[in-house]
Amino acid sequence: MTESLGTSGADFTPRYGSPVIDCGGAQVRAQCRHLATVVTISGAIDAMNVERVSEYCRHFVLSDKPIVLDLSGVDCLASEGIRLLYRIDDDCRTAGVEWALVASPAVTRVLQITNEEGLFPVAESVHEALHYFADAISARRRLLMPLLNKTA
Repeated sequence: MTESLGTSGADFTPRYGSPVIDCGGAQVRAQCRHLATVVTISGAIDAMNVERVSEYCRHFVLSDKPIVLDLSGVDCLASEGIRLLYRIDDDCRTAGVEWALVASPAVTRVLQITNEEGLFPVAESVHEALHYFADAISARRRLLMPLLNKTA
């Protein structure tokens, strides 16, 4: 059984949790997970929507939690879309948080063409990025444990 909910099937994708926001051809969804905030973008990022996508994504760069920018569903990235990555990188650096990029083949191709490959922290999947953040937390805890055990 299918419900229309007053929108066409092409514009509405029912999901639990945070809604999918349409940014003029790019669909953006954010999920707060235990280890990081995952911002997933699918569709096309071009000169017409890159500002809107960037502004929406930048709201999720928080000083207390890493961010995973999942672009694995992006099927078209215009060269202007690289600005999104630089903005996220700058915002994360300013906030003092780590981030990771999960790139689709289209994103990887643009990074190669524009000689931007290697400038951003890339992970093969969201799972791999979350695993990396978990390992980083464990390493920091191991460094702090000797300090916590010392007595005055």
